[in-house]
Amino acid sequence: MELLEVSADDRAGIAELVRITNTALAVDAPFEREVTPYSVAMEVEHGWDGEPGRHFLAAVGRQAVGLAEVHTSEYDNRDLAWINVVVEPALRRRGYGSAVLEQALGTCVSMGRSSITGDAWLDDGVDAFATLHGFTGALVSARRRHDLAAQPPGLADAQYVEAQAAAEDYELVRLHGRTPEDLVERLAVATGAINDAPLDDLEMEDEAYPPERIRAYEDAQLARGPGLYRILALHRASGDIAGHTVVMVDPEQPAYAEQHDTSVVTAHRGHRLGQLLKADMVRWLREVEPQLRHVDTWNAASNTHMIEVNERLGYRLLGTAMSYQRRLPASRPAQPSKV
Repeated sequence: MELLEVSADDRAGIAELVRITNTALAVDAPFEREVTPYSVAMEVEHGWDGEPGRHFLAAVGRQAVGLAEVHTSEYDNRDLAWINVVVEPALRRRGYGSAVLEQALGTCVSMGRSSITGDAWLDDGVDAFATLHGFTGALVSARRRHDLAAQPPGLADAQYVEAQAAAEDYELVRLHGRTPEDLVERLAVATGAINDAPLDDLEMEDEAYPPERIRAYEDAQLARGPGLYRILALHRASGDIAGHTVVMVDPEQPAYAEQHDTSVVTAHRGHRLGQLLKADMVRWLREVEPQLRHVDTWNAASNTHMIEVNERLGYRLLGTAMSYQRRLPASRPAQPSKV
């Protein structure tokens, strides 16, 4: 087996990544929307925030049997790599998963990364596979969906009014697209509040959010399409950004959107800003994206506060995933595949 790296302009390679991803999703997470050649190419070219990962097809001879991804950051956690390993469902239990994983781990080590984390939908077979290869479960995450059309009329408005009563010292600012220059540094500070989200047993340092990373994130998202929406909660007295929430509408499948960060700065908690921000986001999206039906989100399963906010707005559980982690010797060489 060998890993063949795929670039954003490799149409055949992108097509194979799409095919394998969607075939696996149909089995592992049929509630997830399918990826497209455009969405995969944008991910390969731009990544989440301007630090593209490395994307590989796993090939045996001339046949692609799976894929692997390796994601790293230079902003923080420079010993850490996030990996994704997928094998076509019809070709599982033939040793391909172990071979792809071994190659991916070798790539991580060649990049100087020794703390390896991978996410997978929670499943007894996946758990046994992870344990066999020295990984331990570190963080359970829950996938939820907000079906806007299924909610009672006025629910988001009622949630907004209820939260507003506790947040009189704050005003909301809606931003479509890039953040104005005079707010970027303050937003960078507020974005760091996401580090307070539960990690359970996941070992990683706080993520760093300098202003240039905020801009890189916006550039990477807006390269996909124009549907980037952010709401800020500004503290009236100080001008500080006390919290924010961000949603990205899928440019190809505009009935779907993805909830990105929602966070509130520690000093400003206790004013129901999380509820206020998320309820207002629903109200805004209904005005400007009337075709939107579903907003999907991730939370740590232990993040009971944010889960309560989401469920009161109408989010419902779709599935759960586990983040597995393993520490490798920094000098561990890549092992040849036996497949």
